[in-house]
Amino acid sequence: MSSKNELPGELWRKILEIGIKASNFTFKDLCCVSISCRRLYRLSNEDSLCSHLLSVDFPNQISSPPSSSSPKSLYKIRFERERERKLLAHKRAVLRKESQVSEHLRKLREIEVRLREERQKLKSAVSELSNLHKVSQVSVALDVWQPEVMRGRKKQMVEQCVVPVEFRVRALEMEVKLCNQQLQVFDKAYVSIDFLWCANV
Repeated sequence: MSSKNELPGELWRKILEIGIKASNFTFKDLCCVSISCRRLYRLSNEDSLCSHLLSVDFPNQISSPPSSSSPKSLYKIRFERERERKLLAHKRAVLRKESQVSEHLRKLREIEVRLREERQKLKSAVSELSNLHKVSQVSVALDVWQPEVMRGRKKQMVEQCVVPVEFRVRALEMEVKLCNQQLQVFDKAYVSIDFLWCANV
């Protein structure tokens, strides 16, 4: 400590100024230095050092301080304003992220509902198609041995149907195909949104 005290104040002042101008010495550092000893406390509170800090940390806000305010007081005011600005910017960024996550969750839930609906539609179509195939196979087998009267009744029942069985089978096969395609689209969309959500969390 004695060797430090032997250094003249002007030299210490120069050391502090060089540190500030090199942008390696912050206001927080200056406050830490000021509590180390009386000499550095006096030097760190000099207007010249605070003026240097003002010009380095707030180059776009350089203005002469009011007569009632010292450079240090002006620095504190601008420092608090800057900290408040950064805090508000951080809060806005967090709100944007939360909004994005909420939107991703909404889309995921929507796709999950569509997936359930499409799977149920596919299940119903497959079940009806399977039944129609069975009926068709049984019908072919009955045609071999059933009496002429039964064949006539069967023909009459078929003619009374609004949609012929063959058309219904083709329609169901097309519906099954479309359901599978839709399921693939929804699965890809779900994975894509889930990936984006994980990347933004």
